[in-house]
Amino acid sequence: MTETPSDHELQHLLQMANQIAANFNFHADCEERIVDHLTRFWAPLMRQRLAEHVAAGGDGLEPVVIEAARRLNPR
Repeated sequence: MTETPSDHELQHLLQMANQIAANFNFHADCEERIVDHLTRFWAPLMRQRLAEHVAAGGDGLEPVVIEAARRLNPR
């Protein structure tokens, strides 16, 4: 099965989200910093795609990213 452009874009978003988590990992308020970063620097569509991926299970994401994404889009 080949990867579609949207699959590639999603994988890139997941990679970026995990990199953000790695950069903030050493802070006690890591999750809050991720939420702030995603809110300030990611476009609404990017946050929506992340939220959809988390709702589908969040495969490939660090647990702290999953929790931060849930705080962005509370149910």
